Amino acid sequence: MAVLLLVLLLAVVLAGLGFLVKALWWVAVVVLVIWIFGFVFPTADSAGSRGRWYRW
Repeated sequence: MAVLLLVLLLAVVLAGLGFLVKALWWVAVVVLVIWIFGFVFPTADSAGSRGRWYRW
């Protein structure tokens, strides 16, 4: 009985990790798209000069 519970617990943990990894991939894709838009459409500050929204 304990072995069955351990196997079921392991299956739940692995399924949860699989979902988490897939969700993190989607988050990474969204961040990449926003980052690319930052290069394509730079922001303008109050002085009128065109700058970047990041500091490199």
